[in-house]
Amino acid sequence: MTGLAILDVARDGILTFLKVAGPMMVVALVVGLAVSLFQALTQIQEQTLIYVPKILAVFATMMLMLPFMGDALAGYMTRIAARIAAGG
Repeated sequence: MTGLAILDVARDGILTFLKVAGPMMVVALVVGLAVSLFQALTQIQEQTLIYVPKILAVFATMMLMLPFMGDALAGYMTRIAARIAAGG
């Protein structure tokens, strides 16, 4: 396996990771900012308040994006299996 092929596999893996994890991370960021803004406006300084909405939002996003995430991971595995079958 050449260095270029290794870089290609690594790049494909990183892009697949970003496709799978990106939506959940963006939702967690937006919910965290919204709750922080709410806490700043109402002066409620409860530290545990941020966790429940963030967990629920990430879980809902995961349930909605599960078909897309499975398809992205299956496509990545197919490409890796094709490389292995081709001999590198």
